[in-house]
Formats: sequence, structure tokens, C-alpha cells
Amino acid sequence: MTKPNGKNSKDSSAVREQCSAQLPIRQAQTGSQRLAEAVAHGTLTSATLHTYSQAGPALDIEDLAQQMHRAGAEVVKGDVGRVERLLTYQFLTLNEMFNNLAQRAKGQNNFKGIETLTRLAFKAQSQARATAETLSVMKNPQPYIKQANIAHGHQQVNNGVPVAAAAPTRAENSQSVPNELLEDRKNGIVMDTRAPRKASCVDTPVEAMGTKHGPPK
Repeated sequence: MTKPNGKNSKDSSAVREQCSAQLPIRQAQTGSQRLAEAVAHGTLTSATLHTYSQAGPALDIEDLAQQMHRAGAEVVKGDVGRVERLLTYQFLTLNEMFNNLAQRAKGQNNFKGIETLTRLAFKAQSQARATAETLSVMKNPQPYIKQANIAHGHQQVNNGVPVAAAAPTRAENSQSVPNELLEDRKNGIVMDTRAPRKASCVDTPVEAMGTKHGPPK
């Protein structure tokens, strides 16, 4: 069983104490409650950033926590200038990584080395492209759709834009066409719409035509 490293444990305790000191002390608040609040607010992330920055003792963890809190407050207020600058720096770094890996792949003498470095170069290129797209979306945000009507067939979404009275639809126009074809409004004649009679071999009795409709003498 390995023993815990005394130096690392001491450093971690110091970091926790410094981070929890950034939060205001409330009445009847214990040290554990202050530390839990620091963890929930992400203040302890400054310790991770301090480690990866490799600044060493020259960078005070308390000053770093204050700057991180300030950066978060800027984003909450809607100021993303710091984020845009960081993404720009990352894009430039990723682009340099791509160039470096591509040049190293060109100098390899075996296929395995060429393949490995080329894959890494393409990954750096893909991350650079994704970073550039993120910057583009932040600078040119897409419009927000306030209303979405989900229905079958064609549909129209109007977001606060006044629209004139809708014209009659094709279905409404087609309903009056059959009626107009079956009626002669000018002469007062209405077409017989009853079903046709079946053919029969029996002659229908017809009365003789009067003198009015007979041939002229």
C-alpha cells in the first residue's frame, strides 16, 4: 500500500485554504461549508489552472482565483471579448500544431511514422476548423425562432411580422367551380344532376306534338 505524498497533501490543503478564503464569511458558517461553497462555485478550478500554467510559486493562487472570477462575471454580463480572444489564440496555436506535425510527417522514412504524424496533423486541423466555426457563430449569431408550427404539408412561420389578409386557398376556389358549371344563371336553367336511367327496349309513351311545334304548312 503506497503512502500518501506529504508534500502534495500539504500543497492541496494550502490551495483549498486559499480558495475558500476568496468567499465571504457568513455568520455561523463552518470551514467545511466554506470549502463546499468554493467547490460548488468552481473556485478550486484555479488550482488546476495553476498546475497547467507551470508558473510555479511566482503565480499566487489567490490572484489567479480573482482573475478567474472576474472572467466569469464578464461572461455573465454578456461581455465575451475575453472568450473570443482566447479562442483566437487557440486557433492560431492549433494551426501551428498542424504545420509542425505535417512537416515532421514529411521527414519520416517509414510508413508508420508518416501515418501517425499525418493523423495527428489532421486532428489539429479539424480542431482549428471547429474553433474558427465557433468564433464565426459568436460573431454572427443565428436568429432565434420565436414560433414553430408543426403540421403536415406546407407551413409558414411569422415572427412578429404583420401579414396582409390571406388570399383564398385553392381548395376554397375549387368548391364554387362545380356549382357554376351546373347552373346557367343568365337563362335560369339548372342542369339535371340525377343519375341517368337504365336503357330499356320499351318505348316511352309520348303525346302528339301540338300545332305550335309542328312543321310549317
